[in-house]
Amino acid sequence: MARLWICVGTATFFLAFLVFHSRFCRSPGLGSFAFVVSWRTEKPLYRLDVGWPKYPEYFTGTTFCVAVDSLHGLVYVAQRGDNIPKVLVFTEDGYFLRAWNDTVDTPHGIFAASTQYEQSVWITDVGSDFVMQWIRGENGTGPGQFNIPHSITVDSTGRVWVADRGNKRIQVFDKNTGEWLGSWSDCFKEDSPYSVRFTPDEKYLIVAQLNINRLILLSAPPIGNIGDCVVVSTVQLASQVSPHLVDVDRKTGAIYVAELGAEQVQKYVPLK
Repeated sequence: MARLWICVGTATFFLAFLVFHSRFCRSPGLGSFAFVVSWRTEKPLYRLDVGWPKYPEYFTGTTFCVAVDSLHGLVYVAQRGDNIPKVLVFTEDGYFLRAWNDTVDTPHGIFAASTQYEQSVWITDVGSDFVMQWIRGENGTGPGQFNIPHSITVDSTGRVWVADRGNKRIQVFDKNTGEWLGSWSDCFKEDSPYSVRFTPDEKYLIVAQLNINRLILLSAPPIGNIGDCVVVSTVQLASQVSPHLVDVDRKTGAIYVAELGAEQVQKYVPLK
């Protein structure tokens, strides 16, 4: 106990000395001194599931994207590379089921849209020929304009959320009319949004930021004016893992993160 009070007293004296020196004993060589204490209280909402997948050696390429089929309990991972399977299929528990490579060249995005009667997986293959069916918006920085629209998701109220990566913002539209509803940029001063997904209860919007290796959870606004973006929680990933695209299990709320730098997919589960 005596040591504790000695440490506290020493620290108090040191801080008082710094404040006194900065106020009364400035010198041209030292310049001014600023002392700032920053407090940030943040409740962690997710933790890493270190046991997923059971056998990470199945990741043999660069993992670009991931999709969750919550109805059937499946996780699809698309990866790039030469002479490797382009799509891997795992269970929610992390067991490897199968792989396939037919018709896929250079996958960039993947989406599972299964129903009770059929399983459907959609893949954006940037290495294959395609035909443009329709397009909305144009290149630029104004409302409704884009610079690398990188990810998209739709909420239950019919709003379309677009990660406008090059402009460091998220833009929101009405899915039926295409009306521009607003944008968020204040939360993306450090890095752009790369991927957007909602939690199952649509309470939070999950955003991946590749260059700073971070996931942020933003408070999702109710129907109407989207207001300002508010960061509720963050998940700081390991250095240089580079989270690219994410998907969420609609039943369990687990987040699956495709990491370019680490060439793997990791699973984060909600804290109870």
